[in-house]
Amino acid sequence: MLSHTSIRGHSMSNHAGQGEVIIEMRPVGSVVRVAAVDVATGTEVVVFGPASAPQRSLEELAVNKLKRRLSTDRGK
Repeated sequence: MLSHTSIRGHSMSNHAGQGEVIIEMRPVGSVVRVAAVDVATGTEVVVFGPASAPQRSLEELAVNKLKRRLSTDRGK
């Protein structure tokens, strides 16, 4: 369980055209707020999940949402 804010880097380099992402995890009551920010574009997405969920699962959820947002933004 996360008891404090955690910020760390994450790489999406194994996916074409995507680079470094900053992940911030902040507990809010019984849930965790997870923000993922693409360093190159400044695009940010936020997801919420149960505090009991594995940290890696929440990170993956946020990164996948960011990938979708970036691909949508490129299509405009």
